[in-house]
Amino acid sequence: KLILPEHYELEREILEQLSDRPGHQRCVVGHDELLLVLHEVPKARVPAREALFFWRRMDGRWIQPGGPGLDEVGGLLERYANVIDANEELLEKLESAQDLFRILRQAGPLARSLRNGVAALDQALVQEYEDKEVRNYRDRAQELERAAELLQVEARETMLFWQAEAAEEHKKSSDRLGNILFKLNLVTGFFLPLVALGGLFGMNVNLPDFVRGLFWWIFLGGLMVGGMLLWYVARERK
Repeated sequence: KLILPEHYELEREILEQLSDRPGHQRCVVGHDELLLVLHEVPKARVPAREALFFWRRMDGRWIQPGGPGLDEVGGLLERYANVIDANEELLEKLESAQDLFRILRQAGPLARSLRNGVAALDQALVQEYEDKEVRNYRDRAQELERAAELLQVEARETMLFWQAEAAEEHKKSSDRLGNILFKLNLVTGFFLPLVALGGLFGMNVNLPDFVRGLFWWIFLGGLMVGGMLLWYVARERK
């Protein structure tokens, strides 16, 4: 059930437009009165919103939850500003992706809530165009809305930068690994003929005497074949 401050005596035209829930931020227009509905600073991953009600009586006086006046709107905007400043400081000295996602989770609701708050204050100004206090709060809310949007954009750009940087580091690591494997393959290819010849002539069979005297020639031939393979593969690599 919707709970309004006890000292609010709203006219019937306004009460008929309210439901059992606070609803979105708006200015409810009655016959001679206004009810400005604003939301407290949203919390990350908490869908429910705490509403604050500001009543403008038919005599033009504003009544807020704490009594006469409208300065609690300024206090509300100051709380928004403190949260934005805290997240901006955290963004400047990020140490982990967890901190970045914490900022992103809060920046979106902040920008959206401030945007809707500006719209509600604009609605109140339509009814009371000469109310400088409401206009000052509307302008301040617009400044905070831009700050929250910039916070969200900067956090997203930081995330994209980190992703690009990680992809670049991954590519460099892959290139280094590829070069290492290529060099190992060159070494393996260089000694492959020697290994093959060694396996062939190292079998337990009786070799002719003329073959036994050609050991160094066979060894040098294997090196030459390996060198030719090494030269061919390196040329194809380039």
